[in-house]
Amino acid sequence: MPIYNTINTANTNGGFVKVLVWKITESVAELSHNLFLTSKSLTRLSSMKSEVHKKGYLSIRKLLLECSLLDKELVYDLNGKPFLKNGMHISITHSHHFAAIAISNHDVGIDIEQQRLKIGKISRKFCNAEFDYLQSDKTNFIQKLTTIWCAKEAVFKIENQKGISFKEHLAVKNFDENDDVIYTTLMFQKQNCLFEMKVTVFENFVMVYGYKI
Repeated sequence: MPIYNTINTANTNGGFVKVLVWKITESVAELSHNLFLTSKSLTRLSSMKSEVHKKGYLSIRKLLLECSLLDKELVYDLNGKPFLKNGMHISITHSHHFAAIAISNHDVGIDIEQQRLKIGKISRKFCNAEFDYLQSDKTNFIQKLTTIWCAKEAVFKIENQKGISFKEHLAVKNFDENDDVIYTTLMFQKQNCLFEMKVTVFENFVMVYGYKI
């Protein structure tokens, strides 16, 4: 299908973030149509055994095309962090039948996750200080846990440093399930940073994107 959603946000740093979301309903062949992939991308695509992963990979390229960007303009640094040759910052994500990109003139991170009960079983692997408010109000518990995971994943994509622990170094400040803006802190080595994160919930998925403030 065409673009599922487009979000344009002005951030507190005087910059902008453009988010595009794709709902994947097409086949691999349909998604491949009109895409000009580099030989490296074609090799990577052919190595994927999962149809879901192939569709996610291709839908990201479809989103790039919506921004008049070709596959060859998306490159990765030595740590695997994506960036654009035109100097703009980009973050990418896909989960099941949704994919999204965030493009900004500042460093940006984005993550989409489906709300699933099993996140409760692994919550102690990525939550710490958050339990103080999670246990006092368990309304929409799974949605809150998914939001926390997405926020921490998005921040990790921004910083992209080895050794960062979701549980020990990242903390999501107390928020309500209806909040569309939340805040995440990173305390790692000599860093003490605050990130503003935007939250969108749709079709049992949570999407969080944001930037350092």
